[in-house]
Amino acid sequence: MTRGRTRTAAPAVRVAEPAAVRPIEDYALIGSTSSAALVHKGGDIDWLCLPRFDSGAMFASLLGDERNGSWKLHAQDAKARVSRRYLPGTVVLETTIRTATGVATVTDCMPRPAHDGTHELVRIVRGVRGSVALHTEMRIRFNYGQWLPWVDRRGATIHAVAGPDAVRITAGVPLENHDFATSADFRVTEGQAVAFCLEWYPSHQVPPIPRDPAALLADSIAQWQAWSSRCTLDGPYHDQVHRSLLTLKALTYAPTGGIVAAPTTSLPEQPGGERNWDYRFCWLRDAALTLYALIASGYVDEASDWRWWLMRAVGGAPQEVQIMYGLHGERVLTEIELDWLPGYADSRPVRVGNGAHAQRQLDVYGAVIAAFHAARKAGLQDMDKVWPLERAIAKQLLTLWKEPDCSIWEVRGEPRHFVHSKVMCWLAFDRMIASAQEYGLDGPIDTWRAARDAIHADVCANGFDAASGGFVQYYGADTVDAALLWMPLVGFLPVHDPRVQRTIARIEKELIFDGLVYRYRTDVGADVDGLRGGEGAFLACSFWLVNVYVAMGRLRKARALFKRLLGLGNDLGLFAEEYDPVGRRQLGNFPQAFSHIGLINSAHAIEAAAGGAWEMADRNGKARARPRARRRG
Repeated sequence: MTRGRTRTAAPAVRVAEPAAVRPIEDYALIGSTSSAALVHKGGDIDWLCLPRFDSGAMFASLLGDERNGSWKLHAQDAKARVSRRYLPGTVVLETTIRTATGVATVTDCMPRPAHDGTHELVRIVRGVRGSVALHTEMRIRFNYGQWLPWVDRRGATIHAVAGPDAVRITAGVPLENHDFATSADFRVTEGQAVAFCLEWYPSHQVPPIPRDPAALLADSIAQWQAWSSRCTLDGPYHDQVHRSLLTLKALTYAPTGGIVAAPTTSLPEQPGGERNWDYRFCWLRDAALTLYALIASGYVDEASDWRWWLMRAVGGAPQEVQIMYGLHGERVLTEIELDWLPGYADSRPVRVGNGAHAQRQLDVYGAVIAAFHAARKAGLQDMDKVWPLERAIAKQLLTLWKEPDCSIWEVRGEPRHFVHSKVMCWLAFDRMIASAQEYGLDGPIDTWRAARDAIHADVCANGFDAASGGFVQYYGADTVDAALLWMPLVGFLPVHDPRVQRTIARIEKELIFDGLVYRYRTDVGADVDGLRGGEGAFLACSFWLVNVYVAMGRLRKARALFKRLLGLGNDLGLFAEEYDPVGRRQLGNFPQAFSHIGLINSAHAIEAAAGGAWEMADRNGKARARPRARRRG
């Protein structure tokens, strides 16, 4: 571990927050593989987007307060004790409430959408022992808390309508409308069950035929458990990998196979700062790395679904590959600011859409091409249909690799020649050559080989800093970034090459604080970043360092860092994008696919003690450099 190291990296700064701000790690994810909700441990649903991940939230108090929409469900006794868990093998949440008079549970789930397009959120309260008095209160505010709906009672149900959205609420207890909210006080006794169901449907359609909440819950549990039973990883990290795989599945948009980076927008990388982004879209980089995690864990069908999603998204214009797309492959993701929301912990602006979709980020080409090659190695069918797309991408990259870009970190400063971007361009040609040679595919191999060798020489000449003896963040820089950890993992240079060793050592010295890895120094070279303020340690980067330690043969160090990282997840095993070792809290959008991908692939790396599926050099069958001698710790 690196505790006690002299601090040179810039840690997140402790910022005073309003007393009402709830820690990000206090939330749980429930989802339907079409949309998702965040449930606070106190029983409040503070974030819900229907019918899609990227729809306007009807519960948006996560980025404001209850006036922006929420659904409370808690004991009337303020001294009640609460615990929670996921039902085994599912993303169905069970919260246990204990009071002086009894025990009750609340089970929350989002069933798969009905065939008629209805989307539901089900909450079932059960009495376990004695009796428990509870209170529920729902404030529906469509369009991220902006639109107050028209609410009316139709028999035993409550209907809320605004613009294109309509919601019907059914409940096992009488509901009342007052002060622009729907609420009820009720009591459950041992053996009693009270069900609530929120159903979303298009406002221009007639309300759907209701489905039985108990049956929906039972079906959801069965479907999730059937899926999770396919996980092939055994060993000491099975439970953590299992939870991360379930999280990735919950972040998958089932109608198309696209995978969102996170189900939230604008959770800050530093409270009070401006680094607040919308992550409810499909990044090619994230999805490509997810493919490695899925294949290694036995989920080939899901990997195949992503492959076809990419084909559709890019189809017709492979020379214009974007770094991200919408759930159905939408290409225009216009970024706007919602000025009526104060933001989480007063972090402005609140953004929807993401302007980075128009950036050039050259590393995605290597990630995608390498993922396709891994898919061939794993035996995915019909990969010959993907080859024309790969060839078109490679043709575009023959000249594009020479251009500056905005890097894996999506900097909003001036484009530069980032070393990691060039390395991933090298990877694209390296895997094109491997696919052509190993599978008898047609292509200008000599042209690709010349491009690969030219990129390698260019990086070694211009991305190398003679003063430090290692590689730097971009050509001409005197700083490093954590993406340089990929150099040995993708096979650009052996892990024991002196230049790589010095680069790793400099990352350890300059980017590690309290044992965790930061992406880069935000306190130097601000013109590169283009943003104000700091951020937390980037969890995926720390997982990459685990993989590097494994590749170096430093297994004791790898396991120690991995154990530390596992301890940073919340009580349900969920991880945000970043972690603040000063404030000891999670930061950024939550839960974050990139963090969970890192966990899965690092677990495989340690278990295999040879880089695991994440190590792309292994996945394409190339012999990777082995340590000259196994070193301890």
